[in-house]
Amino acid sequence: MDIWYFGNTTVRSPFRLRDGLVALFTSPLQGNLRGEEQEKAFRNLLGEHGIVELGEDATYSVGRKWRGALTQLGFLYPKVPASINQADIGILDTITPNGMRLIRAETVPAMQECFLRSLTAYFIPSVLEKDDSFAVFSPLRHTLAIMLELEKKTGSSHIEFIEMAVIVQLSNSSNNIEDIVNNILALRKARLDSKNKRAFDNQARKDAVTALGKYKEQTFNDYTDLSFRYLKATGLVHNKGRGISIVPEKHVFIETLVQDTSLPVSDTEYVKALCEGAKLPTDDQDSALIVLDDLINQLKKRNIPFSTKAKPTANPADIAIIRHEIENLLSENNEEEFAKKQASEWQEIAGYMQLIITRKRSLILEAGNEIEVPQSEAPAYFEWILWRAFLAINSLSNKPYEARRFKIDQDFLPVGTAPGGGPDLIFEFADFVIVVEVTLTQSSRQEAVEGEPVRRHVADLVMQYEKPVYGLFIANKIDLNTAETFRIGVWYAPDEEKMRLDIIPVTLSQFKDFFEALFTSGNIDVNAIRDLLDECSEIRKEHEAPAWKQEIDKLVTNRVSLLQAN
Repeated sequence: MDIWYFGNTTVRSPFRLRDGLVALFTSPLQGNLRGEEQEKAFRNLLGEHGIVELGEDATYSVGRKWRGALTQLGFLYPKVPASINQADIGILDTITPNGMRLIRAETVPAMQECFLRSLTAYFIPSVLEKDDSFAVFSPLRHTLAIMLELEKKTGSSHIEFIEMAVIVQLSNSSNNIEDIVNNILALRKARLDSKNKRAFDNQARKDAVTALGKYKEQTFNDYTDLSFRYLKATGLVHNKGRGISIVPEKHVFIETLVQDTSLPVSDTEYVKALCEGAKLPTDDQDSALIVLDDLINQLKKRNIPFSTKAKPTANPADIAIIRHEIENLLSENNEEEFAKKQASEWQEIAGYMQLIITRKRSLILEAGNEIEVPQSEAPAYFEWILWRAFLAINSLSNKPYEARRFKIDQDFLPVGTAPGGGPDLIFEFADFVIVVEVTLTQSSRQEAVEGEPVRRHVADLVMQYEKPVYGLFIANKIDLNTAETFRIGVWYAPDEEKMRLDIIPVTLSQFKDFFEALFTSGNIDVNAIRDLLDECSEIRKEHEAPAWKQEIDKLVTNRVSLLQAN
């Protein structure tokens, strides 16, 4: 048996595939992605949209690999073997129905459904990926069936990282599910009895390398990390420690999904299903009603009011509308519970800030757990960690999902950055509002990119709210031109009224010091932030940008010292 995995090693974050599709959709390159010049053009297109970094790529492999990643999951029509008529499938390298569905998806659940339809349709091996070492099976249903059996035996569907790496991804549908689970439990017990868990995991990977006669130990980590990412992109599982477990709200759906053990009837039908997106249990009237009843019961258990009266349920489309409404209510409830926990996780929040400051990938916290910020997702994590910081301060008048403009997944992790046309974060308190804007841009481009939008966003909210509105601009380094723009802080409203804007530029390092001081002192009061912003604003008329930046740093340092002294 060889090792299998979900997704594509080129695109480790599945949601980035949507960004690539959106860029391609508006480009003349669609349907014309083959050959050196076209692959180079596709790479450049991805770079222009900020999806990949344009470095040295003499073979233009980025464009070729991205094309492969999109065709593998059925978002672009693939090149099919001679046994299949290409015309029966679709125009080569053009966007498929499931790809268009992903482009149109505006919410995370809608995007997750596209990945779910893709991975549900995906079988190993396929006509597109011949490999005689695999039995023909659905890796998604196979993994979920193992998780259900684990839950049956232990009360928890949780699969640890090492268990996925050396057992699940080396099994297939020719193996008995109960035997696979017994192997997992045996490994789990041996690991629990071991004195050194890290050494145990290393040996388990070495044993797997020996058994297969190829690969490096790191390959097992890379493939498992990739599989977890793509599994979570379906919305069916979420993080639990270093492993994953079934999302409770999806349990009944998953039970129905794994019951379908049918195989593709032909190579042609397989490719069509991959490109169109597989049918799901909720596409069937009876199954959709079963899933809906389960969701309604979950609302009742949480005492969340909801009525289905006057809501039609005549067909799966009607039921889907109600289902999405309930799933949104459950998601909001989960997010409110998440927000309540942030005060106790302030050290982890500070750790993520440190990663953004140093631009390192990972960090082991004092508690022993490891956190990471994928380099390609650093801008999104920057917004996300500021959102968590203000949730930790725990004085918001608006809801946590109203305070952010970026999307999050079922693990409350960011899915991209906030869209243009508005601020990154809006925190409303009883007596004032703080508008937070962040950027990783550090050069003189910072003012050109951020100066006008940030002032416009703050000005829009000044006109919207009757209470004071502050702008808080955070970057690793504040360019002097940016500081000067905010120091002047002028904006003219449509009626030509001159507005004075309070926008304070601080470094993330300064904010981190202040944030940590709030919690170590026990004086967790958002008014301390307001007082600091007022002080920084009051002195701006007395100084030009260089001196104002220095004075802001002194004020932050003094405030931190006062908090620590108390």
